Amino acid sequence: GHDLAYSAMLTKLPTGLLGLVLASLIAAYMSTISTHLNWGASYIVNDFYTQKINLNATEKQKVNVGRLSTVILFLTSAALALLLTNALQLFDFILMFGAGTGLIFILRWFWWRINAWSEISAIFVSGIVSVLFNMEIVSSVLFGENALMQEYMKFPMVVLITTVVWLVVTFATPAEDKEVLLSFYKQTIPGGPGWRAIVGDEQIKSEGWSVPSGILAMLLALVMIYCLLFATGYFIYGNLLLSVILMLIALLAAYFLFRIWHRIKVKVF
Repeated sequence: GHDLAYSAMLTKLPTGLLGLVLASLIAAYMSTISTHLNWGASYIVNDFYTQKINLNATEKQKVNVGRLSTVILFLTSAALALLLTNALQLFDFILMFGAGTGLIFILRWFWWRINAWSEISAIFVSGIVSVLFNMEIVSSVLFGENALMQEYMKFPMVVLITTVVWLVVTFATPAEDKEVLLSFYKQTIPGGPGWRAIVGDEQIKSEGWSVPSGILAMLLALVMIYCLLFATGYFIYGNLLLSVILMLIALLAAYFLFRIWHRIKVKVF
């Protein structure tokens, strides 16, 4: 029942403050909508249109494509919203889309063979499959107690289908130029076996590979942040024992994070 506190508070506000809250909710909503529309349009213009369709596009052409993309994205998202019956479906769709594209967004740093077409195909396929799996007519046939698969198989199937498609596209399309790959490597220094074909085994050995330490640091940072977050919540609700335990775990994670920080090598070119 704690989630009802905000809506209950609104019934107690005077007219002026209630209007201010309403304005803030509208502003928050519109900022999110405009951000994602601009974000999606920038992907289409900068990562697709100017890279694969029109390499010599003028600024006017880019602006026109951006405007058209914004309208199409708005209409598509509105049509998708009409197919949904509750907010949980949208949340599941976002999680599915992220699950499908997550692997390639990580591997693109560690495997030289991944190109722009790999990511474009992953984004499109993950989005389409996520929408289909959240449609009642498709979901009822594929997932459920009396369907082909159990409900929990939605996420693995999105990942599997998306991964198969972008792998096929990766090997079916040419790799990036070696000069581009070397430039990317010098800027990011990802290291690891996935770049041996580009920079050679000796260079990777001489540089070392700090990514495992970076991953461990990321996990420790996540533990620290979430423990601090929930410790604050438990403290507010008066559960001091859990708050203290989580705070101690957060401090322990921070200590180990500090200890391994020096293992992470950062090079600037």
